[in-house]
Formats: sequence, structure tokens, C-alpha cells
Amino acid sequence: MTSSTMRVAVVGGGAAGLMAASRLRSLGIAVTLFERNDRLGRKLAITGKGRCNVTNNCTPEEFFANVPTNARFLFSSYRRFTAQDTMAFFEERGVPLKTERGNRVFPVSDRAFDIVDALAAEVKGCVVHRRVSTILTAEGRVSGLCVGDKPMPFDAVILCTGGLSYPKTGSDGDGHRMAASLGLDVIPARPSLVPIESPDWFCAAMQGLSLKNVALRVETVEGKTVYTDFGEMMFTHFGVTGPMILSASSMIPELSPHRYRLLLDLKPALSEKELDHRLLSDFSKNINRDFGNALGALLPAKMIPVIVTLSGISAAKKVNAITREERHALVTLLKAFPVRLSRFRPIDEAIITKGGVSVKELNPKTMACKTIPGLFFAGEILDVDAYTGGFNLQIAFSTAISAAEGVADYLGGLS
Repeated sequence: MTSSTMRVAVVGGGAAGLMAASRLRSLGIAVTLFERNDRLGRKLAITGKGRCNVTNNCTPEEFFANVPTNARFLFSSYRRFTAQDTMAFFEERGVPLKTERGNRVFPVSDRAFDIVDALAAEVKGCVVHRRVSTILTAEGRVSGLCVGDKPMPFDAVILCTGGLSYPKTGSDGDGHRMAASLGLDVIPARPSLVPIESPDWFCAAMQGLSLKNVALRVETVEGKTVYTDFGEMMFTHFGVTGPMILSASSMIPELSPHRYRLLLDLKPALSEKELDHRLLSDFSKNINRDFGNALGALLPAKMIPVIVTLSGISAAKKVNAITREERHALVTLLKAFPVRLSRFRPIDEAIITKGGVSVKELNPKTMACKTIPGLFFAGEILDVDAYTGGFNLQIAFSTAISAAEGVADYLGGLS
């Protein structure tokens, strides 16, 4: 029996599943892609606010530096299919791409559906919109699937069911349960790249305020820095969100009230001395105005009442009466604006999840399960995750290619 007559199932029609099925078809392998939703790539279609940050146009070293969990496991799969390979894949299929700030890659059209459509075209005719309930084994190796209550024979299976983020798109932990039922070690899922709640009153007061070009530091109550960043963030009714916050969330191992706080440098381009001079200059231009009305050139309007309150300086105090000590305290506040952190938002609001099938269960070159021949994994179901910026989609694509080619090798050994 040749590999072209053997039957392979890919479970999950997201980024990893679509890429795996595409690669299998290009290798001439018969594949059936199972997707429980009525359409493919639902989560992929909403990534990057509907624009789809499809990868990051970076060097291998930069890529691995942006993978905080099990980066070494990805060495082989990423080198097999790099960010540049991902870009070439889509551009060869009629989706021109562009690279923006931070090396983030998007379709020129800014339409995530162009990415979804390109992948969907690759698997046309091999998709079954049914939910897989169980992976079947016989004599210690994969023998098929249960689709609903109906057993279906397959020679190999690639499980690409994602994590637990955005469950309305289909990522509700099915793959984790199937893997665990086979005796595999599955690391409990928790949110990553997720907004963070704060007990501080001023977050709600500044709801909707986006800050750009600010520096962020996350530290423990003991003063140990666990993460630093520079970029954008936003205040919400519950706390904070935005690119820097999402990345910071992946670096906080256990978030509990009173354990961590953010310190925001609102004027990172200025030293404390330079900022003090800036304040003196602004005050001299508003010498007879109240303090509460003298910060318009320095801060966004929504932030001014908050800064005034936290500074301890009366809003009605004339700026020409502000003491040196009060001014220095204001500088400290602007250079280290504190935001207490209490907990992550629910897992269904996370962009991705930490946890999943332990990488110790898998061959990093082929994504094959070490203990169950014929079983392969790819994408977010793995206990691998990265920062925001296109890195997680690249992980999905790279591991999918490795899994598909691993399947080809496996079938070759059976024939």
C-alpha cells in the first residue's frame, strides 16, 4: 500500500490544521480535514483585529527570543519552515504582504480573510464539517477516529484543535481531552496574551485611553523586575490591555492580588532632570493658572485629573506656588506611574493559552507522539507559546509543516 492510498486525518481547521492539510496534499497524501464549525479558520479570521498578523519578518534568533515557553523544542520545525517561508507561501498564492512596525507582517489588503481564503483553497474538497470525539487505537498505534458515534479508519492523525482561547471559534479543549484520554501528559491550560485586571480606581476613570511610546516595567512587591517593554497599552473599565500588556501577561507565572504591579514611564524620552526642566518650562507659560489646568501640553486630557489626584498637589494650587519637593514628586510619578495588578481576564478572552500537550511526549523533528505511532500534533495544542507580534501563528505554521512531513515519513515506513 502506498502513502497515496493511506488515509490521514487532520483534526481542526485553524491555522495549523489548514497548513498541515495543505502540505499533505502537496505531498500526494490522501487527507480528510475535520472542522467542527461551519467554516474554516474562524479564529484566524479575527486575529490582528481582523487584519491577521500572519508572521514576524525576523531572524531565527529574534524568533526564538520571542518564545518564552519551550523555545528549544521549536528549533527543528522553525528551521524547516521559517517566517520567510510563510511569507513566500502566501505571496505565491496571490496574497501580497507588507511588513510594519516591529517586523509584523500583514496582508497588504489588511483583510484576514485573504489569508483564510488562501489556505481554504489549498484544502478544497477534503473538508468534513463534523466534530471528532475520540482517537481510536489498535495494537498501540492510531487506527482511526470516532466522528460523533461513527468510527472511521485512518492510518495517521494530526491533532490541531488549538487551546482554550476564544472558545466560540471552536477552541474549547477537545484536543486536550483526547490527548489526556490516551494517557499523554497535558499541562493544564491557563491564559496568555490576555488583558489584566487592576483594583485601581483610575483605570476605569481613564477607560479607552491609549498610550503610545511609553515604557513599561512589571515588578514584584519585593521590587524584582520580571518584564520590561516599550510601546502601546490602553486603560479599560477592568484594568489594562494592549500589545505591551498582552506580552507582559505571558511573563507573569502566577498572578494574584498584591503580588505584581506595573510601573509606566510616561515620558521615556526624557530623563528625570530633563522632565523637571520641561515642567518648569510649562509652568512658566502658565504661571498664574491652577495646577489642574496647567498640564494640557504634557498629558492626555483623561489622564490629567488622575495625575493631579495622585500627585497630592491641589488642583486649585497656582503653579507658581508649587514647591520643588512637589515638583520632584510629580516627576517621580510621571516616570514610574504605578498600576496594581490583581488577576488575568478569563481564559476565553486570551489570544492564546499556555499549557497543552507536553513537548516531552513528542519528537521535535516530526511532531510525532513518542508512545502512540501514527499520532501527531501541531499548533496551539502544544505547550509552546510566544509573545504577540505574529510569532504564535508562525509556530502553528512551522509545527504543521513538520507534522505533515513527519506523517509522510511515517506512512513511508508502513508501505
